[in-house]
Amino acid sequence: MRHMKSFDSARWRHELKYSITYAQRMELVQRVREVMTLDPHVDEDGTYLIRSIYLETPDDRALREKLSGVARRQKFRIRYYNNDTSRLKLEKKVKVNDLGTKFSAPLTEDECRAIIAGDIDWMADSPHALIRELHARTLGEMWRPRVLVSYRRIPFVYGPGNVRVTFDFDISTSLYSDNFLEPDWEFPVETEKFTVMEVKYDDFLPDIIRCLIQTGETRQVAVSKYGLSRRFG
Repeated sequence: MRHMKSFDSARWRHELKYSITYAQRMELVQRVREVMTLDPHVDEDGTYLIRSIYLETPDDRALREKLSGVARRQKFRIRYYNNDTSRLKLEKKVKVNDLGTKFSAPLTEDECRAIIAGDIDWMADSPHALIRELHARTLGEMWRPRVLVSYRRIPFVYGPGNVRVTFDFDISTSLYSDNFLEPDWEFPVETEKFTVMEVKYDDFLPDIIRCLIQTGETRQVAVSKYGLSRRFG
């Protein structure tokens, strides 16, 4: 089903991902904070908590496309921040090579619990196009909640180029979707201090930012927090 907001009119952004160590994160955060500004939504410790439940088809379409490097792929997830379930969102993330865009729609807690329980009939009459799309695709492709992912994020922003640099760490997961809205449901994905650094920008990445995020050891990788979590089932 085609989303009411067409791919042609969507806001596409460059998205680069890097796998870095704890030591590299400490160094890069200190560098970046000299030029970039912390996202205003962070907690007092300069981070915020992200919790997501990723949906998947019975044949693991989203995972297979990611692992196979399919150029044009998409995935659905439900997300909330800082344990605030009053601001739940359904999101569809679309990637074409290193370009990405995102569609979203608000969800109530009751609606989220209904999706987790497999109650989807109400979605057909939703005022939000993305919810109606997921309803249709669930009927046709059987998208269902598959895995939970939780992590802490340090987010920085920079005006020129509309740049966003984020550091995601303490990545945890659980396979039990009915625990999504409850605390303490996850277990660590990595035993070492592993961080995913993401760099997102519109038309250009300013040279000053490009230089800041280089340590001589950083490497761009096709890392996926969803993919990491699916190693457990």
